[in-house]
Amino acid sequence: MFGGTGFLGSRIVRHLLDHDFAVRIASRHPDGGPGRPDPENPRLQSVEADIHDERSVAKALVGIYGVVNAVSLYCERGPETFYSVHVESARRLAAQAHRAGVERLVQVSGIGADAASPSSYIRMRGEGEQAVRAEFADACLVRPAVMFGPDDAFLSTILKLLRQLPIYPMFGRGRTRLQPVYVDDVAEAVAWIMERAERRPAVFELGGPTVYSYEQLLGAIAHQAGLAPLLIPVPFAVWDALAWASEFLPGLPLTRSQVELMQIDTVSSPRMAGFAELGIAPHSIEEIFQRMLSGSG
Repeated sequence: MFGGTGFLGSRIVRHLLDHDFAVRIASRHPDGGPGRPDPENPRLQSVEADIHDERSVAKALVGIYGVVNAVSLYCERGPETFYSVHVESARRLAAQAHRAGVERLVQVSGIGADAASPSSYIRMRGEGEQAVRAEFADACLVRPAVMFGPDDAFLSTILKLLRQLPIYPMFGRGRTRLQPVYVDDVAEAVAWIMERAERRPAVFELGGPTVYSYEQLLGAIAHQAGLAPLLIPVPFAVWDALAWASEFLPGLPLTRSQVELMQIDTVSSPRMAGFAELGIAPHSIEEIFQRMLSGSG
């Protein structure tokens, strides 16, 4: 399991354990990390490995049945770029997995991944999928929509801002369509994919049960939290300028990639396999958000 200490990865680890898999978490810092499950579990092993380093990746794959790559990057910093993480490292892991005789590889990507996209983030996701399939032809691609859950960077951030701002600035006119998905539903899907008898390549697009416009989503969250903010449209050109300024003013938590993504619908395709093919009924935002508000997770 690469990326096993992250927001999604830590949950994939837990669901794999629930499905009676033994799990090896490969990370640069195996003695620590957020979201790590019970370190005393005898079916859980942590090893040191850097996905950017071929030798350590190869060592981590010795004797492994299947691999999940949930390593992701949302903000480029120095040598950590979308290309280095989503293309080069994904290709490296897939090549080493094939060489090690690994039977199953699950590559976590994202809805809308497209090697021809003008968005650098989406383009690198698409190129990463192609790179993985070139090295490991039977790799399974999992494309989740924007994920939510306790301690997320999505709903929690929106709720915090809604509570602080009586007038809430929207991205554009709030018409971008989103299909938020519960992170534990995605993790359960990955566990089921690892259990499936089929060895053929597949693509699963995983979206939640409801498609919202951005404005509708803000309204739903505000309603659940008992808030009534005034939502005002702000042109994307303004957001682009703010994102550009944030590169010089580190206190502004906004990137140009985020602005790009908020202009693109992220909705699962009816032509792609999804939760239904895995026998999973995804949870709604309303159900999980009430748990988050009550602190029950």
